[in-house]
Amino acid sequence: QVQLVESGGGLVEPGGSLRLSCAASGNIFSFAALGWYHQAPGEQRELVALSSDTGNTDYADSVKGRFTISRDNARNTVYLQMNSLKPEDTGVYYCNRNRYWGVYNSDPVYAWGQGTQVTVSS
Repeated sequence: QVQLVESGGGLVEPGGSLRLSCAASGNIFSFAALGWYHQAPGEQRELVALSSDTGNTDYADSVKGRFTISRDNARNTVYLQMNSLKPEDTGVYYCNRNRYWGVYNSDPVYAWGQGTQVTVSS
């Protein structure tokens, strides 16, 4: 069973930056689509960034140009660099393998980790 552990969240002012990390217990990084999901308070979880094993990326319109997903296969870790943060970015962020390519084809494969809380507020 693959376990996912997210970290790096915190409280940041609007316009600030955070870098999230997700460490996997197993070697999942040869898989095609690894992503970050955002769950805002009272909302459904949505896929906002995807990284492929061939270096492709895909982003939801809400984060395009501000967030960057990357992976370190040797460390079984995927990152999310979040810049120009907005209050609407507040929520819990999770990582997971996605069954399909494309941020609008959300279909997570593994059980969820605990997530990491991001709060954007002045």
